[in-house]
Amino acid sequence: MGGTGGISEMPGMIESEALAALHRIFGYEAFRGEQEAVIEHVVAGGDAVVLMPTGGGKSLCYQIPSLVRPGTGIVVSPLIALMQDQVDALRALGVRAGFMNSTQDFGERRVVEAEYLAGELDLLYLAPERLRLDSTLDLLSRGKIAVFAIDEAHCVSQWGHDFRPDYLSLSLLGERWPDIPRIALTATATDATHQEITQRLNMPTARHFVASFDRPNIQYRIVPKADPKKQLLGFLREEHAGDAGIVYCLSRKSVEATAEFLSRNGIEAVPYHAGLDAGTRAAHQSRFLREDGLIVVATIAFGMGIDKPDVRFVAHLDLPKSVEGYYQETGRAGRDGLPSTAWMAYGLNDVIQQRKMIQSSEGDEAFRRRAAAHLESMLALCETAQCRRGQLLAYFGQDPDPVGCGNCDTCLTPPETWDGTVAAQKVLSTVVRLQRERGQKFGAVQIVDILMGKRTAKVIQFDHDQLSVFGIGEELSEGEWRGVVRQLLAQGLLAVEGDYGTLVLTEASGSVLRREREVPLRKEPKKVATSRSAAGSSGSGRGERKAKAAVAELPEALVPAFEALRAWRAEQAREHGVPAYVIFHDATLREIVTVWPTSVAQLGGVSGVGEKKLVTYGEGVIGVLAGLDGSPGGAAPGPERDADPGADDWPEMDAEPEPEDWI
Repeated sequence: MGGTGGISEMPGMIESEALAALHRIFGYEAFRGEQEAVIEHVVAGGDAVVLMPTGGGKSLCYQIPSLVRPGTGIVVSPLIALMQDQVDALRALGVRAGFMNSTQDFGERRVVEAEYLAGELDLLYLAPERLRLDSTLDLLSRGKIAVFAIDEAHCVSQWGHDFRPDYLSLSLLGERWPDIPRIALTATATDATHQEITQRLNMPTARHFVASFDRPNIQYRIVPKADPKKQLLGFLREEHAGDAGIVYCLSRKSVEATAEFLSRNGIEAVPYHAGLDAGTRAAHQSRFLREDGLIVVATIAFGMGIDKPDVRFVAHLDLPKSVEGYYQETGRAGRDGLPSTAWMAYGLNDVIQQRKMIQSSEGDEAFRRRAAAHLESMLALCETAQCRRGQLLAYFGQDPDPVGCGNCDTCLTPPETWDGTVAAQKVLSTVVRLQRERGQKFGAVQIVDILMGKRTAKVIQFDHDQLSVFGIGEELSEGEWRGVVRQLLAQGLLAVEGDYGTLVLTEASGSVLRREREVPLRKEPKKVATSRSAAGSSGSGRGERKAKAAVAELPEALVPAFEALRAWRAEQAREHGVPAYVIFHDATLREIVTVWPTSVAQLGGVSGVGEKKLVTYGEGVIGVLAGLDGSPGGAAPGPERDADPGADDWPEMDAEPEPEDWI
């Protein structure tokens, strides 16, 4: 490993060495998708820009070249808080890995430096900030470098959702070490961001590899927001009781309130945001990685780089700022390829709040225009009546399936649409009457009350019951009118103004009022009564938790063996001080009970069992199976081996604004 010379000139040997490393270390027979082409190109000395979805196996694209080429692979990663876990996972595979960052003391860094200079490291992880130090550059110059891997390369884009200024200086790697191949990787990039990565990293001759952005195992669903915390509780109890997952909220305040609400209702959840002290954040992150079935409620400061394969759901209680951010966050679910859910509660206040945040931002006009464009794309995804997955893929420049995906809410339950032109005219006319006749501006609540003919205290106070539009909208319910306002905002036919989120017309409003433009709208779904399970159940106990997605397709007779292996795995994880998935993924345990090996040699043929894991855990696995009542139904051939997903993501900046009722 990391010391074979002359390989870059021998393509046949490249292929054999890479495949041998994949099988020997990672326990897989064949590469997946673009992995083989990327690895072959980089091992041969070429630069590469790789766009591959979270869970698609990006990390193998630089780990294998680091193992096959002579020298040490230098991985530039912003994941300081997770470097220890990444290195531990690699060491469990027998890979000689290390890291250098600000969490280490002087003595620990000196040990890693010595290992690098002695050629005793296959991979060395560094934060981009460390490459600003002359001492780091001098150290690298004194050793042998196999490849430079720039992970989360979208951070170089100033228009991206995770911009990190230190990434802008990484072009120096190519200038200082022109003969060392570089590979830049990201899971989320539009065509514009893709080109910016190439330009800013100065990789004009790089070969580009773009994999499919589709994650077919993830079911995308967006529901109308009513009482979001109760809706979340019902979703968890009915569909994901005992599952690990992430709940995203916009503000620290809502993170704390949601975590406390779930815990009070019998669902174990912990908060995570930048306002917590570093020790608490680290403890909650560690628990999430090491415990089964824990939920983290977080701002966007959490989740990037979490290589936890059995996250069964990602839920959003607030609207993400961009499709890129949404895609990256939802991509943390189902990295093991098993069924998972991306669930979001979305409503009128989300649209108003996001528009208000853009208007009040400290950025220049160009920044606000770009933020508004990101929001428009996100709103289009939320409001579409077509396949939601298709809309998502089209955003990233990929052709969707024309017949739909069959695994999103709009495919499973196609929404009804209706001609909302008259309703739109009523809303816009009310805004016009208030402004022109009274010189007043109000939010959505007052507009809807006027249309419905409600004589509230505020309506009476301002004599709005005397307006000609008072009561002209009694044909729709309050929820339906709020849906109309939300969709008009989403379509740019209304805008938000001022500190209180008042509604005003846009340039496009006139065409609707003049009957020159039709306004198709989605019908608002009828409210569903809170289910008995959401209202009365206290949730699953820790002893009852099961990885439901993992056992869903197993024959019932094999489930006890699967659960026995999971219990054994948990003991091993505690003993070795690593997350359970570092021992074996659920997908590997599924194949083990399906194949039911009776010897360590047979276990070595299971996908995901490399040489080091076979030596470390082989006897234990066989012992667990031997202690059961034999193989139910006999041995069966396992599924085709697949490359282990290995993508990393990194913590974004925390979202500061506290949500308010702008209406």
